[in-house]
Amino acid sequence: KMAQTNPMPMPMGPWKITVYDQECFQGKRMEFTSSCPNIMECGFDNVRSIKVECGAWVGYEHSSFCGQQFILERGEYPRWDAWSGSNSYHIERMMSFRPVCSASHKESKIVIFEKENFIGRQWEMCDDYPSLQAMGWCNNEVGSMKIQSGAWVCYQFPGYRGYQYIMECDHHGGEYKHWREWGSHAQTFQVQSIRRIQQ
Repeated sequence: KMAQTNPMPMPMGPWKITVYDQECFQGKRMEFTSSCPNIMECGFDNVRSIKVECGAWVGYEHSSFCGQQFILERGEYPRWDAWSGSNSYHIERMMSFRPVCSASHKESKIVIFEKENFIGRQWEMCDDYPSLQAMGWCNNEVGSMKIQSGAWVCYQFPGYRGYQYIMECDHHGGEYKHWREWGSHAQTFQVQSIRRIQQ
């Protein structure tokens, strides 16, 4: 068994996810109530369908929580395109996943900044925004952000499309001062829609 690599102990919570190695909830299945850093260590070559029964989760393209991120809220995902959505490029792999411990749809607050290191124009949000520009944000980029409460998913394009970045108040101290901290797949400051993660 792999040693626990999380620097902080995982609190016990209401999380439960069932993964299948075939589409439409067929084939080998396994239930999880905590993080899985590498599905191959559980005898799977990939995850091809998912049922999220409790809590919010984030899935990753690669093992060890690397690569593209996919938000997984309560519900059924019969195929990879149900969780990857309209990404810039389609990913049929999900090799690791973990609960989003700080998800709280009712109490979520984020402050976005025009430039990196929390400089420039700022905007505090407590609600979902399918288009930041339509709501008055100055351009299609966000330089940095502070997650004051809850957890958020930021999208590259309006309408909750494109790359997904999961931002949590209990990661990085809630402070994301540069796009490199948004995830190992991040390549740009471009964020054009933001929403709260459903618990």
